[in-house]
Amino acid sequence: MSGSRYSLAALLAGSSLVLNACGVLSYATQSPAPVVSRSGGAATDSASHISDKASDVVLFALGLIETGYRFGGKNPEAGLDCSGMVSYVFQKSADMRLAGSAADLARQGKPVPAAQLRPGDLVFFNIGHKSYSHVGIYIGDDRFVHAPNSLGKVRTESLKNSWFAARFEEGRTYFD
Repeated sequence: MSGSRYSLAALLAGSSLVLNACGVLSYATQSPAPVVSRSGGAATDSASHISDKASDVVLFALGLIETGYRFGGKNPEAGLDCSGMVSYVFQKSADMRLAGSAADLARQGKPVPAAQLRPGDLVFFNIGHKSYSHVGIYIGDDRFVHAPNSLGKVRTESLKNSWFAARFEEGRTYFD
């Protein structure tokens, strides 16, 4: 048990460093978490609030960077494809069961306009003229983590990258 705790602690510490390096977290300017009253109202702008589970999803996903790709892969030891990565991350970090292909995942959750994406939301793409054929995890600052294809490893990309911008379909949230 202590070995798995150490692994999670190392993963979270390393992911925090990656978030800082990517500009998603800034140690010097990071504001404190919003205060939520007992009545459920947030004392700060709720649109900028990131749930604990969503933060865990982002950190866990960043910890998988450089994991090898494998079509149909559902765990890092064997390799991950895009939907396998999403399912694995949500199950391990947020105890949420999201399963199936990218198209199956797109049928779950609530649509979110691109301008309102929050870290932990999923982003979907039309690859090869197949609707909802690729999925990634939005991490903030117009960036997402995904398992691209057999030629790559899990990595971050920009939604502003012309290739992804032309194929972006929608975002979906699984947190409320």
